[in-house]
Amino acid sequence: GSENKVRHLKDESDFLIASERGTRPPVSFYKPLGIHNEHPGYADVMTGEKHVADIIGRIERSPLWPDTAIIVTYDENGGFWDHSAPPRGDRWGPGTRIPAIIISPFAKRGHVDHTLYNTTSILAFIETRFGLKPLGERDAQANGLTGAFDFK
Repeated sequence: GSENKVRHLKDESDFLIASERGTRPPVSFYKPLGIHNEHPGYADVMTGEKHVADIIGRIERSPLWPDTAIIVTYDENGGFWDHSAPPRGDRWGPGTRIPAIIISPFAKRGHVDHTLYNTTSILAFIETRFGLKPLGERDAQANGLTGAFDFK
């Protein structure tokens, strides 16, 4: 039934327990909900940022930290938009200029990567890491975040 279709979806407590036990899957996505999601109108940026900092701290203290890469990104950056025009984009339209932060033992220290990325760059990075074929043309053409890392 429909229950089997979403068994892979877990809540925050499952994510945190798996992190603490070192049993988190190789790829996990975490989306803050409610007042923690920084959406304008009912949430605020500071509450969301404190929540994200707490989650990151718990991951850093987990047994999986030495092999972890955290990518923090936003769908609308708390309602704050950039002063620059968005990139040209593709058949789905332009992208928005939103921040992404790489937190990892493998992150280049003190580095600002000016490579043009889009939301499928995260997928492209995962595909590169695990030797997977692209799912579509957008991730096949995306830069895969490797410019932000030093795996030496």
